[in-house]
Amino acid sequence: MIHVLALSGSLRASSVNTALLRACARLTPADMNVTLFEAMDQIPLFNPDNEGHETSAVLLLREALKNADAVIIASPEYAHGVTGVIKNALDWIVGSGELEAKPLALLNSSKRSTHAPAALRETLTIMGAHVLDSGSPTLSLSSNQVSEEQALAMPDVTTALQGMLSALAQAIEARALECNAL
Repeated sequence: MIHVLALSGSLRASSVNTALLRACARLTPADMNVTLFEAMDQIPLFNPDNEGHETSAVLLLREALKNADAVIIASPEYAHGVTGVIKNALDWIVGSGELEAKPLALLNSSKRSTHAPAALRETLTIMGAHVLDSGSPTLSLSSNQVSEEQALAMPDVTTALQGMLSALAQAIEARALECNAL
């Protein structure tokens, strides 16, 4: 079974990013599951002085990342930047190695968002993640109010999400072959 961890960069109850990640969980093939990390709102602000004394939410995040075969991050763009939610979570794991060579897809809900995905890609690459180019879709959703059900009813959205999941599965398989060859 392939385990994919989904991280949303929005804490908003009606977040289109979270809705898209929930839709992904319903579109998975039989040999894959997508689990949304539900404790993003419990991760405290990063403070290097607290390393080694992480809260349970940080430990849960690290454990979930360690157990995941791949990761999907969906996040809005705020003022041309990465959301504090995602940046803070990444700050807690920057030196821990959980993302090292791990296949990762960036899911962007709007073509207007270009700065944050580029910055996020740079940060994740520095952290050692294998950010997929072809498996990181940019959608053209015109509303911030797209629900999980609405996303699942949009053929272009479901096609993009299924393509992303397929790209992640292929990247996981390629990584396994690489590891077995060593």
